[in-house]
Order: sequence, then structure tokens, then C-alpha cells
Amino acid sequence: MATDQRRVLELAVLGSLHETPLHGYELRKRLNALLGMFRAFSYGSLYPCLKTLLERGLIVEEHPQAVTGRSKIVYKLTAEGKERLQELLTQAGPAAWEDESFGVHFAFFRHTEAEVRLRILEGRRSRLEERLENVRAALARTRERLDSYTLELQRHGLESVEREVRWLNELIATERRASNEASDE
Repeated sequence: MATDQRRVLELAVLGSLHETPLHGYELRKRLNALLGMFRAFSYGSLYPCLKTLLERGLIVEEHPQAVTGRSKIVYKLTAEGKERLQELLTQAGPAAWEDESFGVHFAFFRHTEAEVRLRILEGRRSRLEERLENVRAALARTRERLDSYTLELQRHGLESVEREVRWLNELIATERRASNEASDE
């Protein structure tokens, strides 16, 4: 797994465990429900991540007494894990804007400082606006060589990105209003 993917999974796990201690199956279900179509985590990537977080002292295992059957290992965030989560949540550079990690950062915005949220949203918008311009330019150059289905696919892609840019504009405006109201108090 690439470093960026590991960091995204680390953020997702630490952010989820910040809410409540969970066993592996619950954690995977929560990650899949929380992040939905952004990302589906497999046990094959989750458990190595948990092992690494344990080795680094960011989480601990608890073995609660089982009522019936065998006990499940419950993972809990440590003080160091909370610090690492805050460190990850303050990272607002280009990696936070990319398709791979934006959804995970956004899922934990309630734990993120307002100025960091704004930088991530503005960076994401900027990245998508660049993408829009590139796709429009490429489409203008190749339009006559594309069949109607490929053109429809291109149009659909453009509309999706334009819709996300509008959504980001609304979120940015809301963040700025909230920031202005907070500074007026």
C-alpha cells in the first residue's frame, strides 16, 4: 500500500476510534458506512494498519470479558493517538485535496479547525477547477473524433465536477460566514 493510502487509512482509523473504542469488524463497518462510496476498506489493509498503530503506541487493545463465546479485541485510541489524529487533521496541503484523501478529511471536519477546513475546501476547489479547464480544453480539441457515447461520458464527467465545484463554493461561503460571525463576537 502506498504511503498516501496508508496515511489516509491511518486518519480514517484514528478518527473513527476517537469517537468510541471498536473491535475490527465494527471498525470496518463504521469506515465503510462513514465513507460510503469514497472508499471501501478490506480486512487485508485494515488489520496491518491496526498492527502498525499498535506498534507505534497510537492505539491499544482491550480484551473485554465475553458474555458468550470468545472475546473480541477492542481497539482504543491512546493519548499519543489523539495527538497523531490532531496532527493529521491539521495537514491542509495538496494531499488533503486529492480524490484519494479528500473524503476522509471531510468526514472528520467536525474535529478540524475552521481555517484548516477552509484551506482544504479551497484547495479542493482549485484542483477541480484545474481539472475542469483541462477536460474542457481536451474535449474542444477532440470533439469531432469522439463517438456520441464517449461525448456523453465526457459531458457526464464535466457535469459531476461542475456540481462538486458548486457544492464546494457553498461550503466555503458557509465557512467564511461562520468565521466572520465568530470574529465579530
